[in-house]
Amino acid sequence: MAVRKNQANLSDEEKKNFVDAVVKLKHQGQYDEFVTTHNAFIMSDTDEGERTGHRSPSFLPWHRRFLIQFEQALQSVNPSVMLPYWDWTVDNAADSPLWSDDFLGGDGQGSDSRVTSGPFAFNGGSWALNVRVDGRTFLRRALGRGGEELPTQADVDSVLAAATYDAPPWNSESEGFRNSLEGWRGANLHNRVHVWVGGNMATGASPNDPVFWLHHCFIDKLWADWQSMHPESGYLPDTATPNVVSLRDPMKPWNDVTPQDVLDHTKFYTYQ
Repeated sequence: MAVRKNQANLSDEEKKNFVDAVVKLKHQGQYDEFVTTHNAFIMSDTDEGERTGHRSPSFLPWHRRFLIQFEQALQSVNPSVMLPYWDWTVDNAADSPLWSDDFLGGDGQGSDSRVTSGPFAFNGGSWALNVRVDGRTFLRRALGRGGEELPTQADVDSVLAAATYDAPPWNSESEGFRNSLEGWRGANLHNRVHVWVGGNMATGASPNDPVFWLHHCFIDKLWADWQSMHPESGYLPDTATPNVVSLRDPMKPWNDVTPQDVLDHTKFYTYQ
């Protein structure tokens, strides 16, 4: 069974293999397709209209499928590569080894928050941004400078304690586990991390920063943890509901994948 690891436990070789595969996908043009997809759904998902990837019950299964698809793309380059996760309750500083020059690179510098070191620095020649929300073609970060603190373990525990997956009105106003994990209610986990990293991570084109995948891998792990803790609480809604994806509805853009198809992550991988 394929195993996803905490990035803090990766060997030097595993880190290099991950970075090399990401850069290869970028050079092949495949990486930007993922950025385009994510940005399109950020722009189209609204509280009052159709919503699939965000602000909705399918936030978690949609991103689970999105991560699996990206992981498969990485494995087309190097079959040994698995997505690692970033536990931001522990590695919660701008000088964490996560941001070393041999892994994800450093913080943004100067008035434009430009990343100038590591494999994804624009000046290194491997990481020009082609899908973007403005004219800047370089990766930007502003670690911890956006007015947010990273979530703590106590924050995580409070979200995992929620007994119900989701509830009407099935958007950013809902009570329940999904919305607290996504970050519109309660402890605000997922959204807060995007803001803490800042720069490109604070935009709809957030996958331009490869830390997106490590962050969402941890969000996916927390969903898996919640599922284990609350086996009696399934995905909701489980019947047809306007504007949102119910349990057996196909999720765009795939159309052949439903939330039910990805509820059991162990069909695809486990977490270490």
